[in-house]
Amino acid sequence: MKRITLFLVTNLAVMLVLGVVLNILFSVLGINKSSISGLLMFCAVFGFGGSFISLLMSKWMAKRSYRVQVIEQPRNETEHWLVSTVARQAREAGIKMPEVGIYDSPEMNAFATGARRDDSLVAVSSGLLYSMSRDEAEAVLAHEVSHVANGDMVTLTLIQGVVNTFVMFFARIVAGLISNFFSSNNSEESSNSGGFAYMITVFVLEMLFGVLASIIVMWFSRQREFRADAGAAKLAGRDKMIAALQRLSRGAEPQMEGAMMAFGINGKRSVSELFMSHPPIEQRIAALRG
Repeated sequence: MKRITLFLVTNLAVMLVLGVVLNILFSVLGINKSSISGLLMFCAVFGFGGSFISLLMSKWMAKRSYRVQVIEQPRNETEHWLVSTVARQAREAGIKMPEVGIYDSPEMNAFATGARRDDSLVAVSSGLLYSMSRDEAEAVLAHEVSHVANGDMVTLTLIQGVVNTFVMFFARIVAGLISNFFSSNNSEESSNSGGFAYMITVFVLEMLFGVLASIIVMWFSRQREFRADAGAAKLAGRDKMIAALQRLSRGAEPQMEGAMMAFGINGKRSVSELFMSHPPIEQRIAALRG
C-alpha cells in the first residue's frame, strides 16, 4: 500500500506540475489552447515532461525497485574489487565515480542509470558476480560505464520525449478527424457521445501509434548497445567483452523489465527483432570481432 500510495501521489504531483508549466507557457507565449500550435505545445510539455521527470527519478526508482544495496564501505574482497574496478574504468572514461551497488537476483545482469554522467549508478546482480569470472564481470562493468560516458540515458530520454510528443499529437489529430466525420451538430445526445468516443479513439490511437513508435526507440537502443560494447572493449579488452557475451548467451533468460532493461547488459528477446532493446548476442559478438 505504501508503494501504491507513493506511485499515485507522485503521478498526481507530476500532472499538477506539468499543468502549471503548460498554463504558464500558454500565457507567456500567447498561444491559443484550441489551436494546432496549442495542441502541439500540450503534447510537447507532457511528452517531454514525463520523460525528463522519469529520468530525474530514475536512480531513486532503480534503487527502490531492485532494492539495490549501494556500497558505501566495501565489506569483503568482492565488493572491494567491484568498487575499485568501476573507479578505474570511470577515470579512464572521463566521468565522475558512479555509485556502485548490488541487487539480489539469480540472473546475470547489470544496469546503469542516472540523470547526468557525473551523477550515475552502476548496479550488478548477485547472480552475475557469482556466476561470471572476474574478466567477464569486468567487461560487463565496462559496458555499463560506457553507457554512462556516452550519455545514453539522456539521449534516449530525448528520443522518447520526441516520440511521446508526436504520438500524442497525431493521435489527437486523427481522433479529431474521425470524430468530426461521424458527429452530428444537430443532436446534443450525439455531441455528448461524440466527446466520449473521441477520448476512446485517442486512447486506442495512442496505443497503436505508441507500439509503432517503440520500433524507433528500440532501434536506437540497439545502436547504443553496439556503441557500449565498443566502449567496453576499449576499457576492458575486446576478448573479455566477447567472453562476457558468450557467457550471457549460455545463461538464463533475463528477467529485467521496464526502463532499466534498455541499459542492462543482457536484453530480453522479443517476437520480432524490431521490438528488441538489445541486438542478438551473436550480432554483438560479430560486431566486436569485425
